[in-house]
Amino acid sequence: PLWESVDLVPRGDLQSPINIWWRDSVYDPGLKPLTISYDPATCLHVWNNGYSFLVEFEDSTDKSVIKGGPLEHNYRLKQFHFHWGAIDAWGSEHTVDSKCFPAELHLVHWNAVKFENFEDAALEENGLAVIGVFLKLGKHHKELQKLVDTLPSIKHKDTLVEFGSFDPSCLMPTCPDYWTYSGSLTTPPLSESVTWIIKKQPVEVDHDQLEQFRTLLFTSEGEKEKRMVDNFRPLQPLMNRTVRSSFRHDYVLNVRAKSKPATSQAT
Repeated sequence: PLWESVDLVPRGDLQSPINIWWRDSVYDPGLKPLTISYDPATCLHVWNNGYSFLVEFEDSTDKSVIKGGPLEHNYRLKQFHFHWGAIDAWGSEHTVDSKCFPAELHLVHWNAVKFENFEDAALEENGLAVIGVFLKLGKHHKELQKLVDTLPSIKHKDTLVEFGSFDPSCLMPTCPDYWTYSGSLTTPPLSESVTWIIKKQPVEVDHDQLEQFRTLLFTSEGEKEKRMVDNFRPLQPLMNRTVRSSFRHDYVLNVRAKSKPATSQAT
């Protein structure tokens, strides 16, 4: 629904999402660990905005921020939301080595050092930092369930319920490793203002929890019901961008290289 009035002309060379080729990402030893500090009291409400459900945060002060990693400044948490598929075989926006995940979490932050407000930051270079976390099928996620339990009350577009005292860092993997690249928002206005931080390790959720996402509707009450599924943007070309990794991974290539002579000897 969000795309219906959008002129889908390519927006530039830094569009998102992308496929991350593990082998082609470049280890950058200068990438610091990402520091995440969220205050559960800044959580305000959850609402269905007609293309996902957003959990929004009070962002007038530096109470919920991220810093470090590829970022020069503190970035304040504005909201988080998810993208998911109609079935478990796809749904994530980013892919890794062309592998899809059933869903992807985006935690959206803005640069409060350089900008007055989120709206200004969203349109400018280095204005936003978005952490992407893949969801994969596995065990039940206890903390996510608190959020899933609110979804029946925001089934229709433009419905909102209060949702206080929630720390979204509980939705993060324990592994600190990530990829980072310069990209864009994946919904209109598609502005190329985002430093993407994509976590390497997915978090596990169960099938029933994902099914609850799919009970939401793109439509308002009284309209013909349209299920909220497949709310992800297709992959965009990498163009000349480099994806950097915070972790070393050349050992994978070394193992392959070492095994070749042995194979030919055996032959």
